[in-house]
Amino acid sequence: MRDTEQFEALILKHQGLMYKVARLYADTPEDQSDLYQEIVYQLWKSISQFKGGAKISTWMYRVALNTAIAFLHQKKKRQHTTSRFELPEIIDDSSLEKEEQSKYLYRAIKQLSVVERGIVFLFLEGKSYREIATIIGFTESNVGTRMLRIKKKLKELIPQ
Repeated sequence: MRDTEQFEALILKHQGLMYKVARLYADTPEDQSDLYQEIVYQLWKSISQFKGGAKISTWMYRVALNTAIAFLHQKKKRQHTTSRFELPEIIDDSSLEKEEQSKYLYRAIKQLSVVERGIVFLFLEGKSYREIATIIGFTESNVGTRMLRIKKKLKELIPQ
């Protein structure tokens, strides 16, 4: 599928997942834009390697997450700092506006490890534990265990 028009249609159809990954893994709008562009570039570079063994969206998630992780490692080497993250269903205060809830969630998610962020991202995207396990390369039970730990961490990180 090296055809430019097909690739552009694929990117347009799935651009939301790339924006979400960029938002979770990059702090500033500039970094988010750079990461988004890097994800698209990596998808273009590796589209010929997609064999159709999984859904195209599963493959795109994997490329996007791997690109984001590499982006963080490169940034960390340059700046010698760590980045952090957040999650929504954990916030109990119904008086908070949806936007405020989202801000708290993203701040908390950014405090998770790189792998935990990827799991949370896929979970928030509505992926089942089985789908998350396939994308990330863990067992389904390992994903479930990690999600329990992640939810506990997030509850501690989000102000109540």
